Amino acid sequence: MRNGRGSVTKQRPQSFWGTTIRLFRYMGRWIPGIIIVLIFAAIAVVLQIKTPKILGKATTELFKGVLKGQAELKAGLPIHSLPVNFDKIGQILLVVGIMYAAAAVFNVIQQVIMNWIAQKVVYQLRRDLKQKMQHLPISYYDTHSNGDLMSRMANDMDNIGGTLQQTLSQMVTSVLTFFGVLYMMLTISGWLTLVALISVPLSLIVVMVVAPKSQRFFASQQKNLGLLNDTVEETYAGHTVVKTFNRERATQEQFEEHNRKYYQSAWKAQFVSSLIFPLMNFVKNLDYLAVAVIGGIQVANGQVSLGNVQAFLQYTNQFSQPITQMANLTNTIQATIASAERVFAVLDETDMDESADAALPEHTADAGNVIEFDNVAFQYDPKNPLIEDFNLKVKPGEMVAIVGPTGAGKTTIINLLERFYDVGSGQIKYRGENTNSVARAELRKHFAMVLQDTWLFTGSIFDNIRYGRENATEEEVYAAAKAAHADTFIRQLPEGYDTVLNEAATNISQGQRQLLTIARAFVADPDVLILDEATSSVDTRTEMLIQHAMERLLAGRTSFVVAHRLSTIQNAENIVVMNHGHIVETGNHDSLLAADGFYADLYNSQFAGNNLA
Repeated sequence: MRNGRGSVTKQRPQSFWGTTIRLFRYMGRWIPGIIIVLIFAAIAVVLQIKTPKILGKATTELFKGVLKGQAELKAGLPIHSLPVNFDKIGQILLVVGIMYAAAAVFNVIQQVIMNWIAQKVVYQLRRDLKQKMQHLPISYYDTHSNGDLMSRMANDMDNIGGTLQQTLSQMVTSVLTFFGVLYMMLTISGWLTLVALISVPLSLIVVMVVAPKSQRFFASQQKNLGLLNDTVEETYAGHTVVKTFNRERATQEQFEEHNRKYYQSAWKAQFVSSLIFPLMNFVKNLDYLAVAVIGGIQVANGQVSLGNVQAFLQYTNQFSQPITQMANLTNTIQATIASAERVFAVLDETDMDESADAALPEHTADAGNVIEFDNVAFQYDPKNPLIEDFNLKVKPGEMVAIVGPTGAGKTTIINLLERFYDVGSGQIKYRGENTNSVARAELRKHFAMVLQDTWLFTGSIFDNIRYGRENATEEEVYAAAKAAHADTFIRQLPEGYDTVLNEAATNISQGQRQLLTIARAFVADPDVLILDEATSSVDTRTEMLIQHAMERLLAGRTSFVVAHRLSTIQNAENIVVMNHGHIVETGNHDSLLAADGFYADLYNSQFAGNNLA
């Protein structure tokens, strides 16, 4: 889970085993490959844990030759070389070399297969998540932040992929290594095995005492890193405002404070975590020393061969590694299952109802209503009705303006038109067909919308305009740009229509960005055009140009306009006035002024404010 920009806070899953089983079920189609991976990993472990004992036979053979030579010297027999069976030693070394090479091959093969499976699983999981997000209702996006969704798509997926790629085989390897080494040690000497087992509780104490403290310090480090990144990002994004109000010193002090806290927490986290391996090595060295001393005594007494003691010392080095690895894997697995749980939570969300499949009638020039609201009621919160018994009929070519103070619920009407939300009761008809019975994709082919918040992607200006209709010709794109009065400023750019917009399109002005989104709506050539505060971010002259263009382009096209500036919608055939989420008045400009109601107060206050200015 993200904790500030760029940081990740570990969290424990709510249902560990349930999510784990579900993740393995999700991997069902790759189970044969996983079984092969586990078999290969097991074979590699078996080969690796057998080689020390086999290698010890070469040492024993060499030691026997030395002892035999010394015995012959004591007996007065002439010898020209030690009676060591180098052929047998060579055979042993050849076998060991083959076993090491085979173990390496099996490890490489299982790693390649596991990498492929992990990437396929994450690829499929990410694909399913993306498809799921396309079918989620708009209400889900309204209640979940973009950062949270990005974290699930990127960070949580990376956690799952990394664990499947490394941890699964490593966990199996660690378990097999622990029990395999323990078995091999028992075949050599029970007493030496008891001595080696003393390190197990000592290692567990080290891990159980140091690891939790390290985890707490790392959590603090990530938290402070998030605060530090937030400070840098906010300062960078608002550097003009910071300089305007001479807040450089205060901003620098704030940065220094977060930087100091991050340094302190990071230093502690790194210091404590760095203690684990030295302490584990210390325990291992004590164990190694005890085994060497006791093993040497047993060799001197003829109880154990020298080669077996050598092998046992190698096993002693291997014995503590699985314990450390499993301790480290515990936190990783917890974080990964938590990530899988977050991804599955999205996949379990209820889809939008896509059962509607009614066909829309062909566009005709008759005088029938294009849009009709019939006793529509809607509420986001069941306890707080927003729209009740709303009726509205819109004929072809009519402009319907929706006005009201900020937060009045104007955008709700647009949400209902586009079926971002479905009505609670009543119905909205498009050319006589209930929109709830029409598939959303089919319905939206007849609509185009320009939002207050511009959205342009990284790409050429030409491609951003043609986004409104993929098969639009060059001439149609240029005509749309001219109609939106964007053609002039576009051609003044060094690359013209080929100018590539950067992230957030900050290489052009806000007003120019809005003109491009309007041009994109024009090229879509919709039956119904929706403008949601579309001119709120442009200057007065540009707004006038857009209004003149609208008079030409809206001929024969129905439009809904959400506007703050009441001067821009005086020619609307129907004005819907909203306040506190309710529709309080409807009518045209003259009739609403004559009614001397809420609209008249809103209109007069705007122009009174302009006169005072």
